[in-house]
Order: sequence, then structure tokens, then C-alpha cells
Amino acid sequence: MPTKCSVPLFAILLIGSGSAALAQAGTVVPGAGGSTAPHPDSMQGSNIYSYYMDTDAQGVAGGSLLGKISIAGDPLVWDPIPVHVACMGKVALTTYSDGKLAFRISGTNLNGALSVEGDSKRQMETHLEGCVVSASLTGFTSSAITLTHRNFRDAPDIGIITLTRTEGAKSSAISTGSEGVAPKALKLYEKARADWQAQTPDNIEGDLRQAVEIDPRFAEAWYQLGKQEQQARPEQARKDFEKAIAADPQFIRPYEQLLVLDTEQAKWKEVFNDAALALKVDPHGTPRIWYAYAEGILKACEDGALPQTKLKVAETSATNALHLDPEHSVPGTEQLLALILAQEKNYSAAIEHLRNCLTYAPAGSDSDLVKQQIANLEKLQAAK
Repeated sequence: MPTKCSVPLFAILLIGSGSAALAQAGTVVPGAGGSTAPHPDSMQGSNIYSYYMDTDAQGVAGGSLLGKISIAGDPLVWDPIPVHVACMGKVALTTYSDGKLAFRISGTNLNGALSVEGDSKRQMETHLEGCVVSASLTGFTSSAITLTHRNFRDAPDIGIITLTRTEGAKSSAISTGSEGVAPKALKLYEKARADWQAQTPDNIEGDLRQAVEIDPRFAEAWYQLGKQEQQARPEQARKDFEKAIAADPQFIRPYEQLLVLDTEQAKWKEVFNDAALALKVDPHGTPRIWYAYAEGILKACEDGALPQTKLKVAETSATNALHLDPEHSVPGTEQLLALILAQEKNYSAAIEHLRNCLTYAPAGSDSDLVKQQIANLEKLQAAK
């Protein structure tokens, strides 16, 4: 039976991040006329692209742990890799690798810790001793390092986390097709990456373009080229991502970037279709793919009725996104789930999720919006 979607709920529960949540978490934003994509030493608001480069002795003295990631086959990696610190099976914090696959763990943002740099070392020892550090990359299995008392006192360099390809993985965040790329194309790709690291972006796009002209099978080069063109020439970027997928259908990142473009352009039918295609390639999915799939279904509500079965699929998709993203790297996921539950008139569950948002939403406009959403839902619950 079709469910008539309550249009006022979209106004009442307007998600502050909205579809920009997917875009924020899923893309490095380039600039017109030459890439202004974030470089490895830039510090950004979106934690998915927070880089920590060249940590000096003062940073270590202030209370930081340092480590590196090693990937089997030594692929050239541009995108940051999440590194999780899990305590008693729950992610306590997440940091990201830089362009050299180094990462830094700082204790100033720990739950319950004082945000004072001078006290960071003691706070980390209190909160993180015995916790486990591992990396997260689709299609790869990570080794793990347990933090000990010695790390906080004598050995801030915790060592190397190793990522190896998972046998039988449906998809991968690093293309498996780069091994057979023409040597000249690979050299151009390496040069483009070196220029990106050196913050000299003028020739990056040109070198990547030459690389794919020499070898159209170079999926990683198509993907990086699309990211360079994404803001200034979104339709050309879309073609680049599609060519990356054609070159390596198991390479999952181009699918995510297509979803970024879809949401930025409010192409909701494409959001739904591209997310469904990505899930066909990787049934396990990623937080951004499940988020987009749920959002694509829910946007149909704005056009009128939606079958109850579809609304349940949207609920399951948003729940999957939330479970796969304990560090909330995709903003707005729990709010999206609350909106779906509210459409189902399950106000108590929706309110519970929104209250949980307040435990991690930044203070200010974000948390104020969530509080307003809770208040509005409580009124609906009382009326019901």
C-alpha cells in the first residue's frame, strides 16, 4: 500500500547537511582553471580529508602517537585512509593518513578528555591504553596494533599497519588493474601525484589526461582526473568516472564520486540508480553508498506516495550506513534515518536517534538544528 509522505515533515526535519553531507564526505573539491584540491598538508573541516603531514618533535612532545600504513604491492595512494582506534570493541576516534601514508593520533579530542594540548599525553594514556589501532580500506584486511603503556611514555612511534588484499573481495578502494598499465602512463601518473604532494597543481590535470590517452585502461588515472575536473567541469568529470568504472568495474571509488555529482546536481533518479549499481558491485556497500541509496528512495516522497516496502528499504539502507560508519564520517546519516522513521510515524525511535546526534554533533548551528528537530517531533508525538 502506498504511503502518503508527509510533506511538512521535510520542512520540520530539514537535514542541515542535506545532500551536501554525501558531497562533503565523498570528494576532494577541485577548483576552476587548475586544481585547488586539498594537498596532503592541509587541515580541513571535513574529517574525511584531514591530513597530518610532517609532524614535528613539538607535536610528539605535546601528546601524539605516530604510525605508518604499508599496502601490499605498494600502490600509489592519493586519497586518505581512515585509521580507527577501537576501545572495548567500539571506535573511540578516527584519524587519516597523509600522502605518505603516515598518520598521527592526538588525544585532545577524546571523549571525556581535556582539550588542552599540554595535557594530551596524560589523557591519551588514561583513555587509550589497551586500545587497538587498525586501518580501514574497502577490499583490504588490516593488521592491528595494541597501544601499551610504553607507547605513551617511551615509544610514540607505534609502528606499521599492513593492509593486504582480501581474498574474494567484491570491490576495492584501489584499482586492481594498475599493475598492467603502460610504463609511460604510470610515470605521468607518478609525476601528477608528486606535483599534488608538492602543492604545484598546474600540470596535474594535463599529466593525468596524457596518462589515460596513452593507456585508457588506467582506472586510477581516470578517477583522479575526474576529481580534478569535478567542480569546474562536472559533466566531464562524470565521463571520467564512468571510464574508470569501465576500465575496472570492481573499483568502488568512482561509483561514490558519481553519487557526489548526482547529489550536488539534485539528480535523485540518478542517485538511486547509481547507488543501486554500486551495491550490485559491492553488496556490503559503504556508508556513502548506503546513505545515497536511502536518500534517493526518500526523495520520491516529495513527488507524492511511496510504497511502504520502499520506505522500509530506505530505513534499512540508512541503518546500514550508520552501522558501517561508527565515526560518523558521513554527516547527517542519523538525521536521515530519523526522517525516515518519522515518515513511518515512529516518532519515538526518530527522537531517540536525534538525541544520539547531540552526543557527537558539533556545538552551534548543527546541534541547535537537531534540538529544533527533536522539539518538532515531540509535538507530533504528543498530537498522535
